[in-house]
Amino acid sequence: MSYSSPLLSRPGAAEFQGTTLVDVSGVPWHYGNPLVEQRAVETGSAVIDRSHRRVIAVSGPDAQAFLHNLLSQKLDDVDAGFSAGALDLNIQGHVLHHMDLSFDGETFYLDVPAAQLESLRDFLTAMVFWSQVTVEEVDVAVISVLGQALDKPSTALLERPVHWPGCPRQDFLVPRDKLDAAVQELEAQGGSLAGLMAFTAERVRAREPELAADLDAKTIAHEVPHWIRRSEDQPAFVHLDKGCYRGQETVARVENLGRSPRLLVLLYLDGSAPEQAESGADITLGGRRVGRLGTVVEDCDYGPIALGLVKRSALDHGELAIGPVAASIEPDSIPADEGPKAGRAAVDRLRGK
Repeated sequence: MSYSSPLLSRPGAAEFQGTTLVDVSGVPWHYGNPLVEQRAVETGSAVIDRSHRRVIAVSGPDAQAFLHNLLSQKLDDVDAGFSAGALDLNIQGHVLHHMDLSFDGETFYLDVPAAQLESLRDFLTAMVFWSQVTVEEVDVAVISVLGQALDKPSTALLERPVHWPGCPRQDFLVPRDKLDAAVQELEAQGGSLAGLMAFTAERVRAREPELAADLDAKTIAHEVPHWIRRSEDQPAFVHLDKGCYRGQETVARVENLGRSPRLLVLLYLDGSAPEQAESGADITLGGRRVGRLGTVVEDCDYGPIALGLVKRSALDHGELAIGPVAASIEPDSIPADEGPKAGRAAVDRLRGK
């Protein structure tokens, strides 16, 4: 059954028109002036309805160990209030599920795009065996606040500070039937409604992908550089100092011996082109396919921007193209060279190099 947010009844609220790989169904894409709505991120607090996401609750005495053994995040010793991202990988290390995760001391809440809910829930349920855990979908909605922080609504189950390479962001999880009331509380504090278009523009700026729109069946974790934990204050999505989980061998091999063959980068698109680039289109260099275009959105400062999954060999070889649309890579989205890999150096020593 299709979802329709109560906020679609607000003045000016409009859903996304057309087709897209981005998860947009059932919530306001904008409220009549999307570029102005995005400006609220810089000048105040933009309140975003993301209630189309679905939420799985995992609880029980073994919940921490259970999820710790299955996901890429270290969860066996986390305290109440912990929040981060996490990945579910297959045996080859390819990304199957990409989720935001929160812990209130008793229950883990995993929120994902609607299309990922059933397969993730079924996987977790199948892995329970003798563990004392309960896996169930809960009727909970996600609200994001971008810009200046606001106080937690009285109906919220929890507040989640989000660590991403973008604007300040906090998420609130609220019972779905309390969504409108929670949003009204945030508005009373000075928050202004902004549509999912504003959130999507900030998500692209932050180089945060959606699985269906921006990645593919061969994606590995290192292709999204900020997913890899590099500091204590950035929990990220992949913890490098934890025990075995499915797909960990690929993570360790790339971390210690090599580099990912592709990178997710921020692209600036030529807004004067005769047609607009569309998600899923080929990215080319000199007529040769070098990548795939992901989320495309209009930004209040930069015009059309996008995420692209691009071969490393094409990152510094000139202007890219998506059909008739020229594209350039934001230099800051290419990580600095991390130097020789420890594992590769050891191999070279064994070979006498």
